[in-house]
Amino acid sequence: MFSFKNKIAAITGGGLGIGRATCLAFAAAGAKVAVVDINPIDAGDTVREIINRGGDAMALTVDVAKETQVKEAVHAIEEKWGRLDILVNNAGMYLQGDSLSTSIDDWNTLMAVNLTGAFLFSKEAVFLMLKNGNGSIVNVASEAGLVGIKGQAAYNVSKAALIGLTRSMAVDHAPIIRVNCVCPGTTETPLLEKALKQSSDPAGVRRKLESSRPMDRLGKPEEIACAILLLASDNIGYSTGAVLSVDGGYTSQ
Repeated sequence: MFSFKNKIAAITGGGLGIGRATCLAFAAAGAKVAVVDINPIDAGDTVREIINRGGDAMALTVDVAKETQVKEAVHAIEEKWGRLDILVNNAGMYLQGDSLSTSIDDWNTLMAVNLTGAFLFSKEAVFLMLKNGNGSIVNVASEAGLVGIKGQAAYNVSKAALIGLTRSMAVDHAPIIRVNCVCPGTTETPLLEKALKQSSDPAGVRRKLESSRPMDRLGKPEEIACAILLLASDNIGYSTGAVLSVDGGYTSQ
């Protein structure tokens, strides 16, 4: 469907879930992939799978909230492959709690990963992409950035702000660099499983999530990955600043 032959793509949070599916999809489409993750084991597993399938990949252990580590990662990509064509800011964390129960420490930690991490990686990627005269950045936000979802104030705000960052960078860096955003609905990922385990009735919460959307099911990582590849591809080269919902119809209600 898409061809990314000889393209260089970096995916943060590439060790598991949507990030892993996205890494595999880019590799299958011909890209060389930098798998960026805070967990070296998860990143290594993704890289091994890409290589076993005949692809080319490298693992980078990075805390995206740490500017020095981000700079070092982008430099390592440039040293290995000479450039960076595509960045997917997918790394993120989830936190339950309304505005009264969320501590300032938890707020700052979540914002550092979900928002600041995307800003830092995008900033370094832009410097490198400008050298090459083109580039594409895709931010992974959430349906929670488009509507208020009860009991997750900090998460909602971080994803809404990521949409704002997408639009700001899109107008700042056009026409050389395109910046778009995908907003997944609830998707079958380890992040979801972790959130469900925090509830007193995981099965009941899961069913409630499924029935809350017209498609009556949760998303699959591969479906979100397909949307990311679309936004990153030259096939949709007139698109920048776009926000694409892939949420089973949740935000259309």
